[in-house]
Amino acid sequence: MAKIANLILGHRHPKQLSRLVSKITYPNSTVYIHIDKKISIEPFFKQLDNLRQVKFIINRETVTWGAFSMVQATLNSIHEIIENEPACEFINLLSESDYPLKNTAEIDDFFNGYLGKSFMDMHFRDSFWWHEAQKKIGKYHFVNYHFRGRYLLERLVNSVTPRRKLPLGMAFTGHSQWWTLSVCHIQYILEFVERNPKVIQFFKHTWGADEFFFQTILFNSPHKDDIINNNLRYIEWEKGKESPNILNSKHFQALANSGKLYARKFDTEVDSEILDLIDLRLLKNNRLL
Repeated sequence: MAKIANLILGHRHPKQLSRLVSKITYPNSTVYIHIDKKISIEPFFKQLDNLRQVKFIINRETVTWGAFSMVQATLNSIHEIIENEPACEFINLLSESDYPLKNTAEIDDFFNGYLGKSFMDMHFRDSFWWHEAQKKIGKYHFVNYHFRGRYLLERLVNSVTPRRKLPLGMAFTGHSQWWTLSVCHIQYILEFVERNPKVIQFFKHTWGADEFFFQTILFNSPHKDDIINNNLRYIEWEKGKESPNILNSKHFQALANSGKLYARKFDTEVDSEILDLIDLRLLKNNRLL
């Protein structure tokens, strides 16, 4: 069986996160949870203290939407996972608003067939997203900082500097933050980050780096041919919106027919019936629990 470490980024819904954990945990998997540092971790401890194979990330990051801090939280977390899980073969990045569409037996069977491969969402020049994202990397963005007047300084700096270009002649790609990566590729990324501080400085001054940081590094690596351009998630986007639609019971058939392993995003305060339907009709016969 493929050993999987699920990394969940959480900040808001302890009960919903607990429900997710209960559906992705089986004997050959572990779950690591990063809770945004500006949020009290106690409600998450209380909700998850009776669940097996759950560990909380120690080196927490204060996360700001659109800032490099989201990437830093992920880097902190995968460092801890690599140190604690030497036999791990995949790291699977989820948010607390995700949910599986396949049971643990089906997920395990799937990854057994793809050892050494990574799954991530990558868009290129023929994509509307790619062209829109040039605004996120072509100018300086100071969203990662919190000093007064930072946006005024940002406008001033951009008015007198040329368009920024990716360092090392890297080709740009990305789209969705969420991925499942082979640990050998994770190790390459961590080594690349250590060796290339100037590249990291470039990404720290972009907007929404979590959408393209990992994809761009891995796509420009010797492991390029081992990336599968599919992040295995069902996500419903509406043109012009910054965030994906919240899925509800009306989406069930689309989810069931998607062939994906996971979906996002769900909010039990908006519609919990959809998760009940998934449990009853898609996650039954869970032989690995």
